[in-house]
Amino acid sequence: MDIKQIQELVKLINKTNIGEITIEEEGIKITVKQKKEPVQHIIAGGQSGQIYSSPTQQQAPPPPPPPAAIAPVEIPKTDNYITIKSPMIGTFYRQSGPDKPLLVNVGDDVTVGKVVCIIEAMKLFNEIESEVKGTIVKILVEDSSPVEYDQPLFLVDPS
Repeated sequence: MDIKQIQELVKLINKTNIGEITIEEEGIKITVKQKKEPVQHIIAGGQSGQIYSSPTQQQAPPPPPPPAAIAPVEIPKTDNYITIKSPMIGTFYRQSGPDKPLLVNVGDDVTVGKVVCIIEAMKLFNEIESEVKGTIVKILVEDSSPVEYDQPLFLVDPS
């Protein structure tokens, strides 16, 4: 299971009321739990104005749906494409600031030294420059997502 699938799993769990899910695949076991605080209801009743406190009973989460088959992603032929890879671990950004334009898009021409993205690592924003000349064919990482060292970021057609 790759990082993208784990991120999608966490997003899915956050959108549902599933409390916990465990997936075991190829000897790797991943458990995702939602952090929920128990809620107390305060009920005032009777003529004496007594207050009763009763914790709500947590309902057991519904059983997780069976794992769906992961559809194969169609990857374009990359025989002649050059890959720009991440030189570090961090968070990938396609723009230099929240209100700034995107640094590169699919179809943009890049030259050696052109900044193609920003990777934030330990509160430092590092400009990642292209080491190749060509046209961006595909952006392989979503904005604001974590990246690993040597992870492919862009496919560039050098022709």
